[in-house]
Amino acid sequence: MNLPVIQKQIDHFITGFPFIRLDRPAIAGDGIMQFDEEQLRFYIAYFETKLPGLKVVKFVPASGAASRMFKHLYEFREQYAPDEEGQALFTKDQGFNSVHYFMNHIAAIAFFNDLSALVADSGKPIDQILEKGDYAVVIDQILSVNGLNYSNLPKALLKFHQYPDGSRTAAEEHLVEAATYARDRAGISRIHFTISPEHRDKFMELFNKVKPAYEARFDVKFDISFSIQKPSTDTIAVDEANQPVRSNDGRLLFRPGGHGALLENLSEIDADLIFIKNIDNIVPDHLKSATFQYKKLIGGYLLFLKETISEFLGQLTDQHPNNKVLNEIVEFSKKRLFLDFPPDFDAYRLEEQVNFLTNLLNRPIRVCGMVKNEGEPGGGPFWVKSDDQKLSLQIVESSQIDLKDSEQKRIVDQSTHFNPVDLVCCTKDFRGKPFDLTEFVDENTGFISLKSSGGKTLKAQELPGLWNGAMAKWITIFVEVPIITFNPVKTVNDLLRIEHRSC
Repeated sequence: MNLPVIQKQIDHFITGFPFIRLDRPAIAGDGIMQFDEEQLRFYIAYFETKLPGLKVVKFVPASGAASRMFKHLYEFREQYAPDEEGQALFTKDQGFNSVHYFMNHIAAIAFFNDLSALVADSGKPIDQILEKGDYAVVIDQILSVNGLNYSNLPKALLKFHQYPDGSRTAAEEHLVEAATYARDRAGISRIHFTISPEHRDKFMELFNKVKPAYEARFDVKFDISFSIQKPSTDTIAVDEANQPVRSNDGRLLFRPGGHGALLENLSEIDADLIFIKNIDNIVPDHLKSATFQYKKLIGGYLLFLKETISEFLGQLTDQHPNNKVLNEIVEFSKKRLFLDFPPDFDAYRLEEQVNFLTNLLNRPIRVCGMVKNEGEPGGGPFWVKSDDQKLSLQIVESSQIDLKDSEQKRIVDQSTHFNPVDLVCCTKDFRGKPFDLTEFVDENTGFISLKSSGGKTLKAQELPGLWNGAMAKWITIFVEVPIITFNPVKTVNDLLRIEHRSC
């Protein structure tokens, strides 16, 4: 990493990142598209008609560690003892997210058979262990390296769902999805995972084992690829006085730059359409139909928009459009693309209007599914006002908002939708040339957080988030999708929800 980049990062530590200025929430009818049944069928058919001739890739960030899923098990394990005091701790909290609930419903978990076999190897059947209350034994077999080792694996490699013929990992469920909406006329289905280098062999081992069966079942050939978050995207760590921190060997300490660093991985994907979805947001087969429907909807709508935009750009660059054509482009840009125009645009000379529209439309495009907010923490869709007073649609995280500002808090409280990370993107221009995605990043939308290293507090910096600041200057469309398409697994107890049961 060169010195100017390091200095720029240190400057951000010193000055901080400015809060985003919300203008209003994006809601249905004002920034969020809603489609009726007829429109739904039209865009699904549009997608299915175009799909065979397209190169589609499903892009899945899959390097996230599973350790946070088991936080409550770790905490319980540290305090628990198999006596009356331990039983009191066990029964203290019996809510859905409790250890009590997990242990009493553990037979329904997808990895129960694997766990049961490991526990039996230790000398007793798991039902006797549970009946006796030796929960520490069970937890150790789930988390430890001598057991399932789930605390040291990425979520992608954990078994999420149980079926009559066996269990599937989260990664396998993404294969099933890709076989449905990411295949071309040759029957090739492409899926790309971003992974940590230490887990590459385990990913390869899994797919070498299961890939033939899935290919036969879905009559498809999987093109599975991997990439690693680039070390060049790591950011420097500083102490609380904003001085660079060094490791024990005297080298400057760098930390991963967050999911915003995956922009480089995304930019290397050669595809007509790229679907992006988090690794843990999957459901069993009997609930997948809605996911398939709305993936095709947002894909079809993006294709419709992209083809129209390409036609307009062709007219703007290769012809001499008259006022009628310009008015048609402006109307489409405002009503379909939610793009903002300067108040004096009508006074621009013809050449200025053509240049403005060309720059406005010749950008990467993303269509983002949005679900109604039911209390989930995290980012949402908003109209944002820039320093030069331009309005744009953005996915905004709560940490980017000054919630001490009563007006900004009021806008947040009025928001109706939540970002489930359900995107489809086009990263090529109207002539088929890949965009340089780094040109469309808002560098002022990073994050600073406190971390610990060697017992010392340090400050870490994350790059602008992949679907936040890294895509801030893209053409952005929000589409309402049903809540059933959003079923993340944040804790292991989530796997006991009805949405993650196989029937």
